Amino acid sequence: MSNMLKVLAVLTITLLSTACADERSSAARATEVLSRELRPVDADLAALYIRSCRSCHTVAATGSPLTGDAVAWAERMDKGMNVLVDNVINGYGGMPPLGLCMECDADQFEALIRFMATPGVDSAAP
Repeated sequence: MSNMLKVLAVLTITLLSTACADERSSAARATEVLSRELRPVDADLAALYIRSCRSCHTVAATGSPLTGDAVAWAERMDKGMNVLVDNVINGYGGMPPLGLCMECDADQFEALIRFMATPGVDSAAP
């Protein structure tokens, strides 16, 4: 009887964790789809975002934080803007130096980061 209870417990935990994983996957897919719809309000910044950031920050499989994913961006924003801009300029993880925006300056990188972290805020380049 004790072995049967152990098997039942393992099966229950497995089923619950699978259901939770499916729920997280569904939420992640929804966030990914929504990230593809977001654009900066400022036309010049939007052009830079579309050309340089969008290809990675709207695809969960890249491992980069998705545009508009407040949870993913919060831990990064806690590091401070100077660290984040430095990461963009020098490359970080899978992101190449300058994040594929060879013409961007530090102020534009900051505006792009702010937009991706908080797309509801007007993130026009300074």
